[in-house]
Amino acid sequence: MDSRNDEEAPLVFVSGEDRKVRGGKSYTRDVHILSISFLLIFLAFGAAQNLETTINKDLGTISLGILYVSFMFCSMVASLVVRLMGSKNALILGTSGYWLFVAANLKPSWITMVPASLYLGFAASIIWVGQGTYLTSIARSHAKDHAVHEGSIIGVFNGEFWAIFACHQLFGNLITLTLLKDGKEGSTSGTTLLLLVFLLIMTLGTILMFFIRKLDGEDEKEPVGSSMGLVDSLVSLPRMIITPLLDVRMLLIVPLLAYSGLQQAFVWAEFTKEIITPAIGVSGVGGAMAVYGALDAVCSITAGRFTSGLSSITFIVTGGAVAQASVFLWLLLGYRTTSGVLGTVYPLIMAAVLGIGDGILNTQISALLALLFKHDTEGAFAQLKVWQSASIAVVFFLSPYISLQAMVIVMLVMVCVSLLSFLVLALKVESVFTRDE
Repeated sequence: MDSRNDEEAPLVFVSGEDRKVRGGKSYTRDVHILSISFLLIFLAFGAAQNLETTINKDLGTISLGILYVSFMFCSMVASLVVRLMGSKNALILGTSGYWLFVAANLKPSWITMVPASLYLGFAASIIWVGQGTYLTSIARSHAKDHAVHEGSIIGVFNGEFWAIFACHQLFGNLITLTLLKDGKEGSTSGTTLLLLVFLLIMTLGTILMFFIRKLDGEDEKEPVGSSMGLVDSLVSLPRMIITPLLDVRMLLIVPLLAYSGLQQAFVWAEFTKEIITPAIGVSGVGGAMAVYGALDAVCSITAGRFTSGLSSITFIVTGGAVAQASVFLWLLLGYRTTSGVLGTVYPLIMAAVLGIGDGILNTQISALLALLFKHDTEGAFAQLKVWQSASIAVVFFLSPYISLQAMVIVMLVMVCVSLLSFLVLALKVESVFTRDE
C-alpha cells in the first residue's frame, strides 16, 4: 500500500481479497432501525432533560449532575460490559435506564430521582458504547461485502444516524410546546400527560431495538455467566481502561472529546438560561432548541456524506470549530440583549451555528474513532463517553457558581486547545499508524 498515492490509505486497509464483490447482505436496514429507535427514546429523554431544572428546581439540577458523574465512572467499564453482553443486548438493556428516569419524574423526590439518575448513568454508558461499536461494525461489514471504501461507508452511516438522532430536539420540543401549558403564578399544567406520552414513545423505541440484527460472531461469544470469560474480562479491565490512553493518537483526541461534551452542556445549561430566556422568554426556549436540532440534523447528514478519511474529517472539524468559536467571540465581545426583531433573530442565529458545530462534532468524532481504533472499538467509544460525561458533569455542577462571561472564556479556550491538538494529530497520524502496523 503506497500512502503517497492515496492520502487516505493509512487509515483504511483493504486487502485484495476484500476487494472482491461477494454480494453480501445490506446493513442499511439496521442503520434505519437503530437511528429511529434512538430518535424515539431521546426525543422523550432530551425534552424531559430540558425541563428538569425548570420543573424540579434544585432536585433536577442535582439529579442531572449525579447522572453524568455516574455516566463518567460507568463508561470506564462499559466496554467490558458490551463485550460480555454483545452490542445488541447492551443497546436493549440501555434503553431501560432512560425509561426509568422519565418515569421517576412522575413522582419526583430524592428517593426516586437519585437511584434513577445513578442507574441511567450505567445504562447510558452501555447504550452509547454499544451504539458506536454496532454502527462501526456494520459499516465495516457493509463496506467489505460490497467492495466499497470503508471510510466513506462509516461517514454515511454515522451521518444518517446523527442526522436522525439530532431531530429529537425538534420533535421533542414540539411535543412539549403542544402538551405543556403555562398556568397561573408560574405554575405549569400538563406535565403528567407529557411524561406519559414520553413513556409510550420510549416503549416503542425499545421494542424497535429488538429488530436490529446481531453482529456477526456475537452468537459465538461466551455466555455472560461464563466464569472463565468473566474472570478473564475482570483481569483485563485495568488494561482496557488504561491502554487507550497510552496511545498518542487518543491523547491528542481527548481535548476534542472533552470539548464535544462541554459545548453540549453549554447549550443545555447556559445558552438557554442566559441568552434565549432573557431575549425571547421561557416560551421561546423550545423554538430555539428546535432550530438548534434542525441545523444539527442537516449538518450531520451533510458532513457524513462528505466524510471519506482523515483529510476530510480534518477540514470539516476545523470548519465546525471555527463556527462555534465565532459564537463565543460574539458573546464575549459584542452581544447585548436587544428588543425588537433583532433581539429574537440574534439568539436563533447563535442556536443555528451551535447546532451546526454539534452536528459536525458528533459525526466526525465517531468516524475518526472508528477509523483509527478499529482493533479496540469498544474501548475507543468508552473513552469518548468518559470524557464527554465528565465535562458535562463539570458544567452542571459549576454553572450556578460562575458567570456567563467566565463560562464563555472557558469554552473559547477549550475550542482552541482541542482544535490545535486535533491538527497535530492530523499531521502525525500517518507515521504513527505506519509504526503501529
